Amino acid sequence: MAAGNFDLTSMSVDELWSLHEEISTLLSTRILQEKRELEKRLAILNRSGETVRESVASRPVAGKPRRAYPEVLPRYRNPATSETWSGRGKKPRWIAAALAAGHEMDEFLITDPHGSATRPDAPKAARR
Repeated sequence: MAAGNFDLTSMSVDELWSLHEEISTLLSTRILQEKRELEKRLAILNRSGETVRESVASRPVAGKPRRAYPEVLPRYRNPATSETWSGRGKKPRWIAAALAAGHEMDEFLITDPHGSATRPDAPKAARR
């Protein structure tokens, strides 16, 4: 069929189907051509990529290095599974479910070996 403006509504089913087949064939060949071109470009970029990666890796990191943060000890323990939570970030599901069931946060506090509970609002010197 010649390229041009088509009145698709006036075409028969057979004409529409043949147009569909032509378009499908044309699209598949063009997609394959485009894919081959992109693969060639990628191969070229991969070959020259070693020098780009080396030059990026050799640059010094700008700014100060990040400071080391102390380890955060857990404050709360799930008595059923022994799962722990430090009290930072989003509440775990087991805490949220227990609070919804009427429990208090203090019930899940981890006690130190001396028997005193670790309170999140206690001064750091008292927690040690």
